[in-house]
Amino acid sequence: MSLAFRSDACRSRPLVDAEVKAAEILGGTLIGCRPSTPPTPRWPEQTVVAPLLGYPGEAVHELWISAGDCRPGEFEGIAFRRSREVLFGVIELDEQAFSTTGRESALQQATGEAYRRIFRLLAAQELPHLWRVWNYLADINGETNGLERYRQFNIGRHDAFAACARAATGDVPAACTIGLPQGPLSIAFLAGRTPVQPVENPRQVSAYHYPMEYGPRSPTFSRAVLLTLPERECLFISGTASIVGHRTVHLGDIFGQTREALANVEAVLTEANRLSRTIFTLGGLAYRVYIRHAEDFPAVRDLLSAPMGTAVGLCVQADICRQDLLVEIEAVAVNVLGSV
Repeated sequence: MSLAFRSDACRSRPLVDAEVKAAEILGGTLIGCRPSTPPTPRWPEQTVVAPLLGYPGEAVHELWISAGDCRPGEFEGIAFRRSREVLFGVIELDEQAFSTTGRESALQQATGEAYRRIFRLLAAQELPHLWRVWNYLADINGETNGLERYRQFNIGRHDAFAACARAATGDVPAACTIGLPQGPLSIAFLAGRTPVQPVENPRQVSAYHYPMEYGPRSPTFSRAVLLTLPERECLFISGTASIVGHRTVHLGDIFGQTREALANVEAVLTEANRLSRTIFTLGGLAYRVYIRHAEDFPAVRDLLSAPMGTAVGLCVQADICRQDLLVEIEAVAVNVLGSV
């Protein structure tokens, strides 16, 4: 059993070649401007329509690959592919399909419904462990029904975990939740038969223990998770920003926030390396960096270029879960056991 990640942001080789058969692709992500006539993907693909910063092309494709032929499927609106041990899925729900007259907002209902479907799929496929989740929603910092939309999302997600008898603290997946100008609630996820080991950051309060000032339900994610497979060791680092304890620091300062976010990534790496069999380094990670304001891109690029080295990095203009956050970093690494 193995798992690999490939991005065409790194142009040294094509995404699919003699080493990677299309039948081995679990799914992936298309990030950037949506082409006028997008090709029909041959696998589940999450589409993130957001400007790329500092990248010469209009879009980047990322793929997750598993050894052995992958079997496609559809379940309650979730498009997925799975190998024997790993599954990648994508679900999109239009908030307009949900009622706006009850106690729960349309976003809260859509989020709860999406996660309940995901958990039903994992139970049906007998791949119970949710590893990594990518959440995208429109107007994340906007307020409706007297509550910020990100906080509405957190209620729906938390309540779905509880309704499906899932732990909402401790043993929870890595995740990010990012805001786009428009579009449906879009959720992509990796799951499998093997449990992951949560990794927390000693510089931060665990997100699932945030105090009530951040909303009626705390965010349900781990700072990172470590996955050990027979041939690979994978580290999934959640969206990481300029938060110390539970508070945003360096308000309005893109330089300070970028340095603080990077310090938090380094702290997570240190904790992961206490638990791992291989060594994870800043230069060995593949990054997505979300930047709220396009004009901040040069500063972020210059601050991150030295510590990241030649690591695959993709900068995307997007909104972040707190209005006062200017930059967020997420990352992944896949190490071959015995090679590092």
